[in-house]
Amino acid sequence: MEEKKTLDLVTLTKILKLAKPYRTLFFLCLFMAVIIAPISNVRPFLISKIVDENIMQGDMAGLAKMSLIYLGFVFINVILRYCFIYYSSVLGQSVIKDLRVKVFDHVSSLRLRFFDQTPIGKITTRTISDVQAVNEVFTQGVLTMFADILGILAVIGFMLYTSWKLTLICLITMPLLIMATYIFKEKVKVAFQKVRNEISHMNAFLQEQISGMQVVQLFTAEKVQSEKYRKINRRYTGANLDTIEYYAIFFPVVELISAIALAMLVWWGSKGIWNSTISVGAFVSFPMYLNMLFRPIRMLADKLNTLQMGLVAGDRVFDILENDEKIPDDGELTQIGLKGHIEFDQVSFAYDDENYVLQDLSFELEPGETLAIVGSTGSGKTTIINILNRFYEIQKGLITIDGTNIKKFKHSALRKRVAMVLQDVFLFQGTIYENMVLRNDDITREQVIQASKTIGAHKFMMALPDGYDFIVSERGSNLSMGQRQLISFVRALVMDPDILILDEATSSIDSETEAIIQFAIEKLIEKRTSIIIAHRLSTIRHADNILVLDSGRLVEQGHHDQLINKADGSYKKLYEKQFERAMV
Repeated sequence: MEEKKTLDLVTLTKILKLAKPYRTLFFLCLFMAVIIAPISNVRPFLISKIVDENIMQGDMAGLAKMSLIYLGFVFINVILRYCFIYYSSVLGQSVIKDLRVKVFDHVSSLRLRFFDQTPIGKITTRTISDVQAVNEVFTQGVLTMFADILGILAVIGFMLYTSWKLTLICLITMPLLIMATYIFKEKVKVAFQKVRNEISHMNAFLQEQISGMQVVQLFTAEKVQSEKYRKINRRYTGANLDTIEYYAIFFPVVELISAIALAMLVWWGSKGIWNSTISVGAFVSFPMYLNMLFRPIRMLADKLNTLQMGLVAGDRVFDILENDEKIPDDGELTQIGLKGHIEFDQVSFAYDDENYVLQDLSFELEPGETLAIVGSTGSGKTTIINILNRFYEIQKGLITIDGTNIKKFKHSALRKRVAMVLQDVFLFQGTIYENMVLRNDDITREQVIQASKTIGAHKFMMALPDGYDFIVSERGSNLSMGQRQLISFVRALVMDPDILILDEATSSIDSETEAIIQFAIEKLIEKRTSIIIAHRLSTIRHADNILVLDSGRLVEQGHHDQLINKADGSYKKLYEKQFERAMV
């Protein structure tokens, strides 16, 4: 419990530090909270004075004057409360605006292993829902609680000044109210935590199902997935119903305690008026004091839970921000032009630091040459290009480009000179042109058109409605696989890379389209160091060197003619199997 309180305090401190750029606004809100406390609670005191000194004394001139003063305080209170609510909300929105950008930038910099191990739905919950919950720490948490506590102290002060006897009567029920508030706070805190966990699970499930809807429908798994969703939804609904139940119990209990306090006040106050120990003004004003005292205490429990949920959400957000799963980017080389000489020297790599996917891999690629990598699924082909781009850090060995350890290059500098065309082309919602340049203002439309013409893609782009301004739907679902692949080729070519990587670029297209893609590939690899990963061995016959991998180890390498003539060679077996399948 002590550890939890310490954690909450640490998280609260971190959240408040986010407001540092807006400290003027933060202290303005605190100042308004201090001013609001006496002004908003002075009205019962004024009414007491009006009753005792004006109404009871028949002083009509004084009554008019005090009424104007009362209305003045009401007007000032309205203005101050408007400003407090507005500026505290501005503060919260300003903080989470910066926090969203900070979280997105940080997530963008994390190594791919983080995304391999973390469901996208959970990341989305952290960066949207949890960040939004941090806003409540300012709008419904610290600032409003501070204002409420000052208001309670101000009310008690006015009550004691007006009549200490009636104050003691009103405070008799206070222990019951505090106990009910504490129990409510603890119960709702647990329920709210459950709600946050369940909505995170729901987001993760929905993201996965919507992304894989084609597979779900293809295998008629709608009913099975729907039942899973019903169970998740049922748990989420149950968690929300628990919170509703606690609220349904707590507020009537508070009303009951308030009614008991009011009954005791009327009973004792009536006796006081009869024996002239309590003024009529005090008797009239104390029900208002009682309402002003009980209302913030009742709401304080709710705000404590809001604050607690904001802290829980903030802790989750800080877990991401403090995640150091980054590949060190401390290289000194920033402005580089590569010749393209690549060398792997006894490289070993494991995604989990234990089960090695690549083992003692060594090869060399001269500038301008084309290297093809083949092997069965899981042999480590794609892993090679992942570690070459430093998406993952190798455990053993050395990778150099032009004789320089790739760790000496800045990530951005290295990746600007290395272009990749992947098997699964990812397109963003927007125009074809925007997908080709990825909103890089340094690339002109003329460069894009020239690159398209070079690889033979221009006429296909112009055949689409609006040409390069054709709107691509999410993930490019309104384009064919070949069209998407051509867009990715242009995207690579406009970068004018020194090293080009093609990962299974022709594995998902038909034979007719393959001829077009093959022409594009030949244009792309001209005068560039190229690495081609392919299942179709017919597409790599003219590669300068071919690596054959098996379970992360290099088993053969050489030209196509050399490898095909090896008796019982691994490459020859792969080639013959593909030939047999093609004949069938």
